[in-house]
Amino acid sequence: MKSLCSAGASALVLLVAITAPAALLAQTPPPATALAPFVTTATRTPTETRTVGSAVDVISADDLARRQLNSLGAALGATAGVPLFASGASGAVSSLFLRGANSNQTLFLVDGLRLNDPNTDYGVFLGGSCVSACDSLEIAHGPQSTLYGGEAVGGVVSLRAQRGAGAPTGRVSLEAGSFGTVQGAVSAQGEQGANAWNFSLQGGHTDNERPNNSFDSANATVRLDHKLSARAAVGATLRWFHGVYGDPGDRFTNDPDNESREENVLATAFATLTLAPAWTAHAVLGGQDRRFVSENPRVGRPTQITVVKNRRGVLDLQSSYSGVERHRLTGGVTAEANHTRNTGFGDINEKQTLLALFAQDEFTPRDDVFLTAGLRNDDFDTFGRATTGRATAAWLVAERALKLRATFGTAFRSPSFLDLYGKSAFYLGNPGLRPERARGWDAGADYYFAHRRGTLSVTWFETDFTNLIASTPDFRSVENIQRARTRGAELSAQVTLPGVVELRTGYTYLEADNLTAGLRLLRRPHHRVSVDAWRAFDHGFSLGVGLGHTAQREDVDARTFRRVNAEDYAVVRLYGAYAMTKSMTVKVRIENAFDERYEEVSGYPTLGRGASVGVEWKF
Repeated sequence: MKSLCSAGASALVLLVAITAPAALLAQTPPPATALAPFVTTATRTPTETRTVGSAVDVISADDLARRQLNSLGAALGATAGVPLFASGASGAVSSLFLRGANSNQTLFLVDGLRLNDPNTDYGVFLGGSCVSACDSLEIAHGPQSTLYGGEAVGGVVSLRAQRGAGAPTGRVSLEAGSFGTVQGAVSAQGEQGANAWNFSLQGGHTDNERPNNSFDSANATVRLDHKLSARAAVGATLRWFHGVYGDPGDRFTNDPDNESREENVLATAFATLTLAPAWTAHAVLGGQDRRFVSENPRVGRPTQITVVKNRRGVLDLQSSYSGVERHRLTGGVTAEANHTRNTGFGDINEKQTLLALFAQDEFTPRDDVFLTAGLRNDDFDTFGRATTGRATAAWLVAERALKLRATFGTAFRSPSFLDLYGKSAFYLGNPGLRPERARGWDAGADYYFAHRRGTLSVTWFETDFTNLIASTPDFRSVENIQRARTRGAELSAQVTLPGVVELRTGYTYLEADNLTAGLRLLRRPHHRVSVDAWRAFDHGFSLGVGLGHTAQREDVDARTFRRVNAEDYAVVRLYGAYAMTKSMTVKVRIENAFDERYEEVSGYPTLGRGASVGVEWKF
């Protein structure tokens, strides 16, 4: 398997990834099909994908199910433009580096609610949470603070429970496999009259490979919708994640007792109103309650226990008006209050309030040109204000088969409570910190195959970071002293021939440098390739294969703490299904099929080859 990481194999993988879709389309007659026609993350309004100036990835619930991706980390890690690295096996804390931005510079939206901020970590949720039959994912690349505020520097990942639709349906699934893994799920969705629902409950257990490395999890997702009238609808969502992870640390430590636990609950209530034929409004009231506990028994000393509690309340009001010819004007206000209690380093117990105003104009000067421009001001009671702006352009040419697009935007990341107020015998926070700043642009093109059979995309991007927060020379505080730059290219292809073939390929080239220190940013690979191909055969059989290849990155050695060139790796997964009846399907999956031994984070080995068998019953 190591040979796959050679330069020749890398070139071959990339060649297959980029040329396979064109070859397939040349040999396959056009089907009658349709891709998902709308996205919302890029503009905060339902927008046809061909008119969006941003680079956006969409992964539907059907696509997640077809590819047998049932964890959030696996779903994001299978996307080429989203480098994701886990500090261990299933359930381990994970980080992602969207367009080379730091792992705390990407915003997660869950059912429209902010999941993370500088004080509320997403790493445990990302490493252990499941995605379900309720969910779809959108990934908007590049600075997005003008729409969503802080932390949207590399982009926004939006996980959203979908509205129930059509006749009531349900499914039950059970799965067992390697490493003592057992998991199951039950879901139901549908609509009747004015009501719609979507529900999923799933969870499981795995031992993983190392001692004291088991992971137990439970996930629940609920969405309820009610149509009050032709002009008003209301609804609610509830999402719960529970995880218990035996955390042995790096392979040199092998801690036999350390354990971490997390409970994360997010709930929203929302309403959509049509105030006039050209005027709509949307309101979301939401809250988050997170509790993370890390226990580390120590020989001859008291057990070290760290407790982190994050609580957040959000009110988001948005209104859109399309009564001005060729314009859609959107504006709104976001009010947020959060409280963090962290008994670990810094001994944090702080509160923060935020009031933000934003406005955006979607302008269509002609039928094939689509422009957006927006401004936002975020006012924090801790460190002050941050103002951001963003503009995008999309131009459809060649009889609307080719879209040329470009974006420019600014973004920021807030200082954390530890940065501002942390105290210890060897550290003192800096209340005068300013937010980290970013300014980025991209330009690209999307080619749409006839009959909605797929898309080829290419994008060049560049982001400059200033005021980055780093330790002072004596390491006793922090200040805004560093600059960085990321730039590169994203290539992707998606072919959709429903019932026959689904193909997704992508390649990302990335340069990511700390300009102040003159060093590469850690864990950002120069090259990343992903390929996933699925084919349906006669008599209910289907087969799929996925490949992920990561090359040329730097890390810190877990034993010596020196910078090292991290190993390249390529991982293959195989999956298949057999529909025994219309309601009963048997599924088989092999992860890491060639038993590649590698570490996404130095010192933290990933799992070897593993197989699972499952049964799904639809009703």
